Amino acid sequence: MEKRIGSAIILIQTRESVQDLNEIISKHSGIIIGRQGLPRSNGESIISLVLEGTTDQIGSLTGQLGRLSGIQIKSVLLKNIKDE
Repeated sequence: MEKRIGSAIILIQTRESVQDLNEIISKHSGIIIGRQGLPRSNGESIISLVLEGTTDQIGSLTGQLGRLSGIQIKSVLLKNIKDE
């Protein structure tokens, strides 16, 4: 399967699932090439991930995160890239 470049924006609305979120992100660290966290004054936080992996790998990460309570996620993928 060909790799793709993508990004995922994660909105953390409540802190109840943060430990699970971090465990899932750690399990998928092989496809994460960048991560930025931004706290907000309203108590929410945003995490931005830059990803490189197959659609199955990226879908596994985003699907698991999307099932967490108090978490919203949206991802976008670019067209296929060449392997190095």
